[in-house]
Amino acid sequence: MSADPLPLAQALMRCPSITPNEAGALDVAEAALAGLGFKVKRAKFGIVDNLYARFGEARPNFCFAGHVDVVPPGQGWSSDPFAAEIRDGILYGRGAADMKTAIAAMIAGCENYLRGDKLKGSISFLLTCDEEGPATDGSKAMLAALAGQGEILDHCLVGEPTSEARVGDVIKNGRRGSLNVVIDMEGKQGHVAYPARAVNPVTPLLETLSALKARRLDEGAPGFDASNLEVTSIDVGNSAHNVIPARAGAKLNIRFNTHHSGEGLFAWVRETAERAAERAGASCELRIASQSVAFYTAPGPFTDLIAAAVRESFGAAPALATTGGTSDARFIKDYCPVAELGLCNFSAHMVDEHCAVEDVRKLAHCYEAVLVKYFGA
Repeated sequence: MSADPLPLAQALMRCPSITPNEAGALDVAEAALAGLGFKVKRAKFGIVDNLYARFGEARPNFCFAGHVDVVPPGQGWSSDPFAAEIRDGILYGRGAADMKTAIAAMIAGCENYLRGDKLKGSISFLLTCDEEGPATDGSKAMLAALAGQGEILDHCLVGEPTSEARVGDVIKNGRRGSLNVVIDMEGKQGHVAYPARAVNPVTPLLETLSALKARRLDEGAPGFDASNLEVTSIDVGNSAHNVIPARAGAKLNIRFNTHHSGEGLFAWVRETAERAAERAGASCELRIASQSVAFYTAPGPFTDLIAAAVRESFGAAPALATTGGTSDARFIKDYCPVAELGLCNFSAHMVDEHCAVEDVRKLAHCYEAVLVKYFGA
């Protein structure tokens, strides 16, 4: 009889693990993994709890990775966001899509696999509680610590909700990088009737943004669309019509492919702003609000293996994609090839986040199929 991931999924979802508080969710995962014979390690960096578990000692080491933290629930739910209620075959609650259900499906898939096969290698789990937050003391810190201990990951599958119209229709083999920049332009306040006595910071700010938007960053990269820059806010805070303001600011985001680095793009933005400020007699300060790097796993045996497991489990071939937001795979890619496969993402972070019960069970069988193909290869 196959292991049912639903009870474990509900137990995880009933822990109100709003990032970075694991609220008992890692305890639930630890108990489940230890019960299967995994050797479990817990580590804390800053205020973030992390878990690494391994079954076996030989290589290759196939790692399942994910996060138990969730975003705040918000208002307007039709039921308690941490009750994990099932209504008409649908599981409701924070983490139903992103991504406590996938963690439960991974563990259930391992349980099913370990019942029938003699493992020729190792299976491991890397679970963190700050993926939805700063993402500095979770997977990033844990991976460095494990590497320092001589732990080697050979391949990794992350359970982020990658699917679009139906479960299994999309595998993420890459993600774009993201750079958020804040520009503060400072001039000299004055009367609009006497502009020579003032320095209007709005002028160099608009020149900066215009120059940034005018540049086409690239034509795309293997597996990626072209990079793009979007201005997300322009702020002056001037309520008077007859006053030249002293300050003006803007925020922008760049989603970039593997042709770029966050550092290189920030240097370009800063140089553009500084030139415009100098021409206007103003000054400027820039800072990075947040950034994440791009990652890409080229199509090949690893992605083919996952795709074959998806076809076997869901009856249709998946597409490879690099769209969407960021994930901890951007850190894992520095240690081993990594891809992502999980449930549908259309309700992630939304009120009444949900998924179909049968989709979670099918996903568990798909993860089991991945293990069968990986260790049978």
